[in-house]
Amino acid sequence: MLVLNSYIDHTLLKPTTSPDEIVKLCEEARKHKFYAVCVSSSYGYLAVKELKKSKVKVAATVGFPLGTASKKAKVVEAKECVRQGADEIDMVMNIGFLKSELYKSVREEISAVKKAIGRRTLKVIIETCFLTDPEKRMACSIVIKAGADFVKTSTGFGPKGATLEDVALIKEFVGDRIKIKASGGIKDTETALKYIELGVRRIGTSSGVS
Repeated sequence: MLVLNSYIDHTLLKPTTSPDEIVKLCEEARKHKFYAVCVSSSYGYLAVKELKKSKVKVAATVGFPLGTASKKAKVVEAKECVRQGADEIDMVMNIGFLKSELYKSVREEISAVKKAIGRRTLKVIIETCFLTDPEKRMACSIVIKAGADFVKTSTGFGPKGATLEDVALIKEFVGDRIKIKASGGIKDTETALKYIELGVRRIGTSSGVS
């Protein structure tokens, strides 16, 4: 029997987020036994503190939401997240580099972050709404070659979040070579289950409780 809560990264990434809201997010994640919380790197320490006696993982964002920070900045941010106790990193790929066909730079950046965090889980956000279908496939190929653990659809800050069509395209291309996280605009159980049926291993949503 599928247990939906075990797929959910309970997410709060609004720029106006307060410490109290992070504490509430963690309380909800513990209560509903979600897989993880996903928070900004500035709140990684607080989420780790709140969840230290639970099985809920802490995922912290890097280069979020634009992906335009330098490779060095992303590596430093990722190392700081790990130092604070984060279990997972959700980093944003440099979308402009990908669309400019600077594939080596994109791969080296992801590889550098993965090296910095060691065995911890790395999810790479490719922001599908900005990419053509060939670019989505290329992004997935680079993410795989760079050694990441997940390809993730969206930040939730672009003009469009996850779509079933994009996830189907990604799954067809990657097969079982890498896991998939769908995020952005997933607000109900029916939709979440459709993504899981397509092969998604993690759902990023701020609507986990409902």
